[in-house]
Amino acid sequence: MPLIEIQNLAKSYLVYQKQEGVMASLRGLFHREYRSVEAVKGIDLTVERSEFVAFLGPNGAGKTTTLKLLSGVITPTSGTATVMGFVPWKRENAYRRRFALVMGQKNQLWWDLPAQESFRLHQQIYRIEPDAYRCTLDELVDLLGVSRLLAQPVRELSLGERMKMELIAALLHSPEVLFLDEPTIGLDVVAQHNIQLFLRHYQEERKITILLTSHYMKDVAALCRRVVIIAQGQIMYDGSLAGIVDRFSGHKVISLQFGGDEELPDNLERYGEVLERRAPKAKLRIDRTQVTQVLASILASHAIEDVSVEDPPLEDVIAEMFSQVDDRLRQNGRDTEAQIAAAANANSR
Repeated sequence: MPLIEIQNLAKSYLVYQKQEGVMASLRGLFHREYRSVEAVKGIDLTVERSEFVAFLGPNGAGKTTTLKLLSGVITPTSGTATVMGFVPWKRENAYRRRFALVMGQKNQLWWDLPAQESFRLHQQIYRIEPDAYRCTLDELVDLLGVSRLLAQPVRELSLGERMKMELIAALLHSPEVLFLDEPTIGLDVVAQHNIQLFLRHYQEERKITILLTSHYMKDVAALCRRVVIIAQGQIMYDGSLAGIVDRFSGHKVISLQFGGDEELPDNLERYGEVLERRAPKAKLRIDRTQVTQVLASILASHAIEDVSVEDPPLEDVIAEMFSQVDDRLRQNGRDTEAQIAAAANANSR
């Protein structure tokens, strides 16, 4: 039985449409106009025990809303979900003690107190036995290398140091499920790498189930074998990272190093899109179905010392996929509007 099971889960909000101008504001006091915004549109998803799953999507796609639903912060408009057999929005204490939620843009630690004081509070909230608390705290502090910072007020810590403390607070009660919403947002490369190393080690050692949202593809590539992509509140892809490239990228990147004293050809554009031109090297973007033909033509016409063929960067593939999804949804919207208009015309006759 899956650890997390979601069926037709949906969440919509009514958003007040404020009009410009004084008169419109006065009218709004007595007659307000709202529009319905569907943050999540009937998604289905299962996650097995000990999986580390990346949950990707553009801003406003519904990622954070889904994590809030699974953690019981908000209730759905429709649909069902269970985590470890619990319905999250019932907010049972037995469930709260078995999961944790970390949001990169929100703090759970007391700002003006040292982190160790917040940890003590968490010990009381989760009723952690003193020996278990001390053992777990020592392990986490050692893994993250923050022992010298425990007595320092949280407001004096750097962003990366605060995130390490947030992770410690979330893991003190040894949850079986961890929801991570943008845990490396705003961090420098070194801090991101350290958080990645910790999460990978901890997940492998404890076999906990982690659902991660992130806009940093390096987080995803370093940590997750499975990727779920959501756009416009709907799941568009569920599979491996390699599968994303195969399914959504129609191009390859060819890097060339011209040999000898040969200058870069002026007509490189006839082979494909020129991404970089810096003698003696050039980089081309080629339709993946034309790679063999293009390479044969280049090698027959020029002296090449080195050549490589690679998939485009994952960020580019994801951006291309989002663009395809937006185009498809816009087209579906136009088709629906056309059908409604046609039906209206038919009824009026």
